[in-house]
This record gives sequence, structure tokens and C-alpha cells, in this order.
Amino acid sequence: MADINHEVFRVFTGDFRLRHDEDRLHHPNDTGNLAVPIAGRRKQAGAGRPLAVDLDGTLIRSDLLIETAFSELGRRPHSLFGMVGALRQGKAALKHALAQPVEFDPSTLPYDEAVLDYIRTARAEGREVYLASASHERLVKAVADHLGLFTGYFASNADTNCGGRVKAQKLVAAFGEGGFDYIGNDAADLMVWAKAATAIAIRPSRRVIQKLARAHDNVQLLSWERPTWRTWTKLLRAHQYPKNALLFVPLITAQVFEPVAFLQVFLAFIAFSMCASSVYILNDLVDLQDDRKHRTKCRRPLANGSVPLLHALLAMPVLLVASMLLAASISLPFLGVLAAYYTLTTAYSFWLKRIALLDVLTLAGLYTLRIIGGAVVLGVSISSWLMAFSVALFLSLALIKRFVELSARLDANLPDSKSRGYRNTDADLIMALAAASGLNAVTVFILYASSEGMNALYSTPRVLLLAAPVLTYWIARMLMLAHRRLMDDDPVAFAIKDRASMICGVLVGVVLYAGT
Repeated sequence: MADINHEVFRVFTGDFRLRHDEDRLHHPNDTGNLAVPIAGRRKQAGAGRPLAVDLDGTLIRSDLLIETAFSELGRRPHSLFGMVGALRQGKAALKHALAQPVEFDPSTLPYDEAVLDYIRTARAEGREVYLASASHERLVKAVADHLGLFTGYFASNADTNCGGRVKAQKLVAAFGEGGFDYIGNDAADLMVWAKAATAIAIRPSRRVIQKLARAHDNVQLLSWERPTWRTWTKLLRAHQYPKNALLFVPLITAQVFEPVAFLQVFLAFIAFSMCASSVYILNDLVDLQDDRKHRTKCRRPLANGSVPLLHALLAMPVLLVASMLLAASISLPFLGVLAAYYTLTTAYSFWLKRIALLDVLTLAGLYTLRIIGGAVVLGVSISSWLMAFSVALFLSLALIKRFVELSARLDANLPDSKSRGYRNTDADLIMALAAASGLNAVTVFILYASSEGMNALYSTPRVLLLAAPVLTYWIARMLMLAHRRLMDDDPVAFAIKDRASMICGVLVGVVLYAGT
């Protein structure tokens, strides 16, 4: 249930002009398809009251202002300065600026079935239904045209920025006080509900419900699915946390098995996990529209609307600040590593992921940075062998991830992605590069096990060579599964749940222990 007032992020409604030309009602920019009979003060006898429906948070489980803002930032990060400049001219100017360049596809929005059912029932009863939205008219018209359920619409424009009070005034001017029913969701709708005959609410906060119950004697509450802790766990991508176990690698390679050291690395693991969750939310906000078109990412909580965007927007800085405070309590050098990780991942979300090959090198670097973080916590050095092996191995996994994405687009006959620097026809080349990088990692491991420096850490270092065929098998198997379309989008997450991968990990661990 939404607990946060959306006032800061609301897109407010604009002017809806009335014109008594043959008892018709028109939007000022209407082309004719949304012209409707006047339904307020001159209703036909026996006709039901018009139904007005809010858009953000009501008809759709999302907020178009937040969506368009992050969509624009994802394409042009420097547009933040333009947004600030537009906001100085008023909220209407900001919304107008955001609505113009965005490639908006209303078919992918997370519509609420309960609201759609209510609208269809009203239409079946012969009632007129209006989309009374706080969003920009370009977006509202696109939604109305896509659904084909509305008689007309109220929306913002470049000049008019209306809050709940002005939306109420517009509806009263069109239909008369008490001459319409209204479906809304948050505190901004209280003034509209006050003028409606029936106040219909969905996803309101407890405070809004209490205020609405005191102010209105005819209230209907639609049912909706509230986000659970499982939904939030999915949003935070807790299933990705095992990646941060790379922080423990220096604990093993340096053979530091003290309880205090383990506790310090465990706290670093928590800090990395919170920081990563903050970045995952940011990345989901930027990729929101692309994720909705993806075969699996469309089920993410922000893409399907199961978690309100504003709640996610507020959780993001909370997680980041908590992670940085925990990192600072561990050590300032580790805080520097975590800050570098956040900076690099943010750059990846806004820029680097759109550059072919540089994106996979960045992913490989982020994995390696976790190992560096563990070494910094323990105060130990990392050998060049370990660094080379890590970069080669994780570069291979990152390339497999890209191959899976490209092959999925090929199989679905989708065009080249506009948010990536690859073409679908690059899939075979990406697979070849993944194989080469993976086998290079095995080569580096063999050279490492054969080096003279191994005698200082291992009593029988040659035993480590037994891990080479296990690594070769695992990498080859990952490549084969990806080629057969039997792998999820993320090979690391896949390996964590894959039984054969876990067995390979245990065998490598046994070999390392045997060589000690």
C-alpha cells in the first residue's frame, strides 16, 4: 500500500476547454476522435453519471513523470540541467519538456485490471468515461487512443499546470458538483473526491483512507495486490548477492582464516549488497521502458508496477547512505573501493552499457573490484595472476550474458536494441570472444599454479593443476548451455542455482585445500 505522498512527483492536469457547438465537448488539440457529448449539466435522461479516472497510480501502476524523467536521463544524462531549467519556469514547462522527446509506448504500461474492469462495467451501463489525468496531454492522448475506452480526457499542456484543486474545478465545470464519479489513489485526489458523487479509491495510503472516510459518505475501495517482502526482495535483487561472495576470495587465497577477519569481510559483504541494490534500482528506473519489452525483465517489480516508483526512488538513497556508512566503519580505504564501485556502476547505467565491448569490460572490472575490496578489508595484496584470471573469467561471463540477450532477440525476430551498442548479428562473434576469454582464464590459472611463488602458500602446488580440467569443463558447459538457449540472462546467477556448477565449485575448493 502506498504510504508516500506523490505531490512532489505528480504531473498535474491542465485545461480542458468546453465549447457548446452542437452539444459537443472537445480537447483543444483534438483531431476529432476524442470529441464527446456534453455529459454534465445536460445529461440525457436516465443516463448514469460520467466516470472520471485518474492515470498515474490508478489506471496504471506507475508514474509517468518519474518514467519520462529517468528515460530522458538514461538517453542523455546531461539533460538533468535542462530539467532544472524547465522546472524554474514551472512544473508545466518541465512536464512539457519531458513529454516531447520520449519514445512513449502505451501498450507496455502496467495497467490495473481492477480499474479496467470498473471502466468496462461503466461503459456497459451506458456511462461516459473520461481520463482525468495529471500527466501531459501527449502521453494521456496516447493512453486513451491505445485503450479505446474513454469518451474524452483532461490533461496538462505546455501552459497549464493544475493540482488536485484545479482538476476538481475542471471536472465540476464540465459535469457539475456531484455530477460525476471519480477513481483516484492519493492525497492529491482528495479535493477531487470532495466534488464527486462517488469516491472510488485504489492503492491509497492509510492516511488518505482516513481523510477520505471522514470527508465523504459514499466511498468505494477497489482491491489491489500489495507489495510483499518477496516483491521487495526481488526489487533489491537479493538473488544477486552471492556475487558479492567474491569479497571472500582474498580470504582464501591469502589463507587468512581468523574469525575477526571473516567478520570484517562479512560486514563488507553487507555493505556491497546494499550498495548494489541501490544501483539495481537506479538501473531499473533508467531501463524501465526497455525492460517491459523484454521476455524476462518485464516481470521485475518496477516494470510490472508491483512496487510504486516513488517508493523505489526513496529506497535508493537510503540503501546507498547505509552502505557507505557501514563501509566507513570498516575502513576508509574500503569506503574508497565501494565509492569507486558505485561510480563505475552508475556510469555503466547511464553511459557505458550503451557502448559495445566497453560494457562487458566494465562488468568484468566490477566483479574484479569486489575481489580488490576483500583484499583491502584484510590488508593483503593481490597477485597479478589473480587479477588476470579474474578479468579473463568475468569477461567471458559478461560476453555470455550479452550473447544470451542477442540470441533471445534473434529468436523472437526483434529489431536491434536501441539501448545497447550491439546488433543482433553480432551474436556469433560474441560467443567466439566469450570462449576465447574463458579459455584464456584457464591458461592463466595453469601458469599461476606452475609459478615459483606458489611454494610460499601451498605445500604441494602442483595439485592445483587438477582444477584446470574442472574449470575447462565448467566454462565449456556454460558456453554450450548459452548456445542451446538453456541459460537465463545472467550466467553468474544461473551458475549459483545450477547443480553442476556448484559441484565444480566444490571440486575446485577441494583441490585448493588439498594443495595447502
